[in-house]
Amino acid sequence: MIDLKTYTDAELTKLMIGGDHNAFTEIYTRYWKRLFHIASLRLNDTEEAEEVVQNIFVSLWDRREKLEITTSLNAYLAISVKYRVIKVLDKHYNQQKYVESLTTSILDDSTQQWLEFLDLKEILEKTITELPEKCQLVFRMSRDLHLSQKEIAAQLDISEKTVEAHLGKAIKTLRNKLNRFLILLL
Repeated sequence: MIDLKTYTDAELTKLMIGGDHNAFTEIYTRYWKRLFHIASLRLNDTEEAEEVVQNIFVSLWDRREKLEITTSLNAYLAISVKYRVIKVLDKHYNQQKYVESLTTSILDDSTQQWLEFLDLKEILEKTITELPEKCQLVFRMSRDLHLSQKEIAAQLDISEKTVEAHLGKAIKTLRNKLNRFLILLL
């Protein structure tokens, strides 16, 4: 077996282009650590750096028959790492921007919904305070204190029909006011 360690990069490249797997293995052995070091410094992620370097060597082998290296093999591989790292960083940047746009969109939507809720709550409270005093009291006892019509009638010393009439009036008034508000939102 021939010791390829003494061969120059140009000789190894020529042999690799001819399909010599041992020459490719020698190039891999010579340059893998150096390329990995460059990629990991730029990416700050050893797994991703390893993947970048592996992809460079896979591409080098796959394209060996069409390969035209006009500079040194060292410069060619260094430039390959540079462009692959830029591509990975660009991918990360675009992913980050996409996630930020989704987050912003979600936050904007939830903020808008919260503001609409507060407006609705304010209109509801204002409408309740505009109800006649007895009607307002009956409505609040029903909705805020969760009392039945019978319990309200007993506490206020009025008939259940009167409680029912007050609740009916309150609900009708609220429905009219809130329908106008909801139409404005749409």
